[in-house]
Amino acid sequence: MTENAWTRWPSREALGRAETSGPRRLLGRVVRAGVLAMLFYSAFTSSHVRGWGMLGVAAGVLLAVIVAWALYRTTFAHRLWSSLALFGVIMVIAATAQTADFRLGALLLWCGCAVTALERLPLAAALPVTALALALYAAVNDDVWLTTAATATGLALAGYVLRLDAEARGSAQRLLAQERAARAAEAESAALAERARIAREIHDVLAHSLSAQLVHLEAARLLIERGADRDQILERVVAARGMASDGLAETRQALSALRGEMTPLEDFLTQLVSAADDAEATITGERRPLSVEASQAVRRVAQEALTNVRKHAPGAKVRVLLEYGESQVSLVVRDSGGSPGELGGSGAGYGLLGMRERAELLGGSLEAGPEEEGFVVALKVPV
Repeated sequence: MTENAWTRWPSREALGRAETSGPRRLLGRVVRAGVLAMLFYSAFTSSHVRGWGMLGVAAGVLLAVIVAWALYRTTFAHRLWSSLALFGVIMVIAATAQTADFRLGALLLWCGCAVTALERLPLAAALPVTALALALYAAVNDDVWLTTAATATGLALAGYVLRLDAEARGSAQRLLAQERAARAAEAESAALAERARIAREIHDVLAHSLSAQLVHLEAARLLIERGADRDQILERVVAARGMASDGLAETRQALSALRGEMTPLEDFLTQLVSAADDAEATITGERRPLSVEASQAVRRVAQEALTNVRKHAPGAKVRVLLEYGESQVSLVVRDSGGSPGELGGSGAGYGLLGMRERAELLGGSLEAGPEEEGFVVALKVPV
C-alpha cells in the first residue's frame, strides 16, 4: 500500500481538464497568462537587452512555453522518463536565464517546476524534482534565509494541496462516470425485464387461447371423421369461434394489465368459472390488492387448469379455491376426475411447466398431480 502511494500517478481525470468548472478554468488561464506576462516583462525590461538580444529572449520564453505544454501532455500520458527529461530542460532554461541575468524569469521557472512536479508526478519522482528546484531557487534568492525558507515551504505545500485537490476532482469524476454507467445498466436491465414480462404475458394468452380452440377444433375433426350430424359439428366450430373471441378479449386484458388496468381478481375468477361447466369458486381470507405479476400468475394458472380439465376430464366437477393468507395467496383447482377425453393427447404439455416457471420467478411454487378422485393444481405466490 505504501509503495502504491509513492509510485502511483495522479489519475488522468485529475490531470485533465474534463468536467472542470468554468471559474476554475478561468482561474487557470489567468495564472498562466500572469506567469507568461511576468516572464516577458522581466526579459524586455532588462537594461542589457537590445537589438537581436530581444529576439533571443523571445525565443527562450517561447521555448519554455512549448516545453511546459509538452510537460503537461507527457504527465497526462503517465510517461515518467519523458516528463523528467522535460523538467530537466526547464531547469536548464532557468539556469541559462539566471546566467544571462534574467533573475525573475529563472525564479519563476524554478518555482513552477517545484509546484508542478508535486501536482502531476508520482511522489517518488516529484519529491527529488521539487527539492532540486527549491534548492536552486534558494541559492539565487537574495532574501533573508527565513523568508526564503518560508517561501519554499509555502510552494511545496501549494503543490501538494493542488495535488490533493486534483485527486479529489478526479475521484468525483470517476464516481460520476460509474454512477452514470450503473444507471444506464439499470435502465437497460429494466427494459429487458419489461420486454420479458410482455413476451411472457402475450405468450401465455396465446397459448391458452389457441389450446382452447384446438380442443374444439380437434373435436370437430373427430366428429367429421365419424360422420356426425351437422349440428354437433357446428356446435364445436361455434365453440372454437367463441374461444377465439375470448382470446382476443384476454389479449386486450393482458395489455390493460401491462398498463396497470385490471379487473379485480375475484371478478375474473367468477367469470371464468361461470363460463365452465359444473364449476364453482370459493374465495376466503381478507382480500388485498396484489401486484400485477402475482395477479397475472393466479389468472393464468386458473385458465390453464380449467383448460386441462376440459381436455383430460370433460364433464368433471371443478372446485376453485382462492385463499388470501398473511404472506401469500394460494389458488387450488381440483377436479373430481372422469373418463379421459378424446383430446387428452393434444397440446405439447408445456402449460403447467410455463406456469411453474412463472411462479418460481415470483418466489412462489406450483404443484400439480393426481389425487384419489381427480387432479389438483396448487399455486402459492407471496404477496
